[in-house]
Amino acid sequence: MRARTSSALAASLVLALAAGPLAVPAFAAPPSDTAPASTGHGTDGPRRSDGTDGPDEEALREALSDLPNQHATAALVRVGDPDGDWHGSAGVRDLATDRPALPNARFRAGSITKVVTAAAVLRLAAQDEIDLDAPVQDYLPDLFTPEFEQPISVRNLLNHTSGIKPGDGLGEDFAEVYAHRFETLTPQQVAASAIAKGPEDFTPGTRQQYLNINYTILGLLIEKVTGHSYASVATRLVLRPAGMHHTYFPGTDPRIRGPHNRGYHAVERPDGTTDLVDVTEWNQADRWAAGDMISTTADLEKLITRLFRGKIVPQPELEEMFTTPAGVPGAQRSAGLEYTEVGGEIFWGKSGSRYGYSALVGGTRDLSRTVVYSVNSTDAKSAEANPVLDAITAAALK
Repeated sequence: MRARTSSALAASLVLALAAGPLAVPAFAAPPSDTAPASTGHGTDGPRRSDGTDGPDEEALREALSDLPNQHATAALVRVGDPDGDWHGSAGVRDLATDRPALPNARFRAGSITKVVTAAAVLRLAAQDEIDLDAPVQDYLPDLFTPEFEQPISVRNLLNHTSGIKPGDGLGEDFAEVYAHRFETLTPQQVAASAIAKGPEDFTPGTRQQYLNINYTILGLLIEKVTGHSYASVATRLVLRPAGMHHTYFPGTDPRIRGPHNRGYHAVERPDGTTDLVDVTEWNQADRWAAGDMISTTADLEKLITRLFRGKIVPQPELEEMFTTPAGVPGAQRSAGLEYTEVGGEIFWGKSGSRYGYSALVGGTRDLSRTVVYSVNSTDAKSAEANPVLDAITAAALK
C-alpha cells in the first residue's frame, strides 16, 4: 500500500476492522527500559519518513512511544512491504513487574479465528467434501428444527448472510461474564440456543449481519463432514500449511500457554476511579471456531501472506475470500475477511478482540503492504475509537 494516507483514513480502517476503547486515567510514565524495540528486515532494511520506500520506521516508533498508557499496556506490530519490513514491540509484560513486553508473545486473536475457519471450509470444498451451495440443514439435520424451512447455504454462513439469530453467552456485560470466566459453555450449547430462538431474522442471502453463530455452526459442519475435531482439522488444513507453529486452539484451558503479555480490562468504580482487572486467564470455549485461537504476530503474518498467495486455499475457492455477496446492500464481508478502501487501495483483513487483547491482520491482495498487530488494550470490547490502534494503523499505512 504505497499511497500515503491521512490519519482520518487510517482511523476509518480501524473503525472498519478493529475495536477500540474508552478513556481511563493515565498511567505513570513508563520505565526507561520499555521504550519501543524494533528491528528492520529486507534488502536494505526499513526506510523513510520522507516518502522513500519501505515502512515508515519513525512513524511506527512514535505510535508506540508512550506505552503503557491508559489505553493499552503493550503492543506488538509487524508491517510488511516488498522493499523492507518492520517489527516492533512496546509496553510491559505485566503491570506488577513492569518488565518489557515480549516481542514474540502469544495472545488471544479473537475473531481472526474466522479466517482460519473459512480457509478450512474452503479447503474441504476444494476436496469436494463440502458443497458451498448446499443447505447446511442437510449437513446438520439434528441441529435445525423444522421451522427453518428456507435453505441456508454454507456460503450464507461464510459471508454472514444466514439470518440465524445469535447464540447465548455467559452474560450481558463485563461484570457478569467475568464472574463466569472459568465456566464452560460448549459450542453445541451455543448453536442449540440460537436455533431455539426460531427461524431467521431475514431471508438468507438478502442482508449481511456479522455474528459469531455463523462460524460456530461452520465448526460443527467441519466436524460432521470430517469425523474429526475442529482443532485437528484446522491445524492440518490451515495452520501447518501456513507454517503457524506457535498457534493453537485452547479449548477449555483458560491459560495462554507459552510466552505472553498479560491482558487487562479497565473497570470504573462507583467513585469514578478505575481499576485494571487482569483478564489473561479465561475459558474461551464458547468462542471456538468463531474466536478462541491463540497466535503470534509472526504466525498471523505467515497466514495472510501464504493465504493471499494461494498456498493454503486453491483457486477458485480462494475467490470466495475476496468476493462479497452480490445484491446485498453495504456488504463488506466475504468468506472470513472484510475490506475497506484506504488511500485508493483495497485492504483485506480481519480484526479480533477478547477482553485484554485487540488484534488485526490484513493487507492488499498483492501484498504490497501487510499489517499485523496485537495490542493489549484496556477496553478491547468497546466500540469507541482507541488512539493506540489509530496511531499504529496510521503509521503502518503511510
